[in-house]
Amino acid sequence: MAKLAWIGTGVMGRHMAGHLAAAGHELRLYNRSPEKAEAAAAAITAAGGLGKACPTIAAAVAGCDAVFVMVGLPSDVAEVFRGPEGILARAPRGSLAVDMTTSSPELAAELYREGKERGIRVLDAPVSGGDSGARAGTLSVMVGGDEADFAEIRKWIDCFSSSVTYLGPAGFGQHCKAANQIAVAGATAAMTEALVYAERTGLDPERMLAAITGGAAGSWQLANMAPRVLAGDFAPGFFVRHFIKDMKIIHDEMARRGTTLTMLEAVLGMYRDFAAAGHEADGTQALIELYRAEAD
Repeated sequence: MAKLAWIGTGVMGRHMAGHLAAAGHELRLYNRSPEKAEAAAAAITAAGGLGKACPTIAAAVAGCDAVFVMVGLPSDVAEVFRGPEGILARAPRGSLAVDMTTSSPELAAELYREGKERGIRVLDAPVSGGDSGARAGTLSVMVGGDEADFAEIRKWIDCFSSSVTYLGPAGFGQHCKAANQIAVAGATAAMTEALVYAERTGLDPERMLAAITGGAAGSWQLANMAPRVLAGDFAPGFFVRHFIKDMKIIHDEMARRGTTLTMLEAVLGMYRDFAAAGHEADGTQALIELYRAEAD
């Protein structure tokens, strides 16, 4: 049994931590909204696991074998690692720090180097699969950092994932997640427009989905998110504001390289308009509401 710190107990983090506790590990939980860490700890305890909410990051990481981070923005990642009471200042020398947030490849490489200076082994390991994957323990995980460290953390990541891939040096996990989000952006827009087409033409959208999901048009978005849209379920498995953040990271990365990704730019523009209309806290599947508003 390992003693593990978990920083960030939001929509996905609380479930991921729960899977680790269910595997017999002891969890020390921190969230900047203390009630979320307390709720996650209570859920772990109710399920027969060992979980404790901690008032600070320093308290959470003290004496831990590894620290996992699942927060919202690159700025949050930087604060969690670099703050005076943060991971680099307070985690035990020799411990592992695994950032599972979708963040900047550049920041991931910087934190890896800073960790080396402090004797802390940092990996970037963003995930894909949304809230449903976090609940089911079937996330896909993309890891960058030292391969020996990857081999050491694999036994913990396996607790909440069905696919784990080592991509290369620090930052390459984030580069892979960027590629994932490019594909998701296109699939989400395509799913939305297929549903809009059905609505505008009078085609039964449920029958349409049954007809096309198993064919060449099939995608995870069609199979998993389109039914939520038809049910009017726009609860965030993944927030609009976080998707915009991810696409902006990709935009900035490509701008530095003198490249434009036309489809990504179009989807980013739509989501920015959607967020400006007051929907930044909705789930990404709610994009259809932008189209419906334009038709009114």
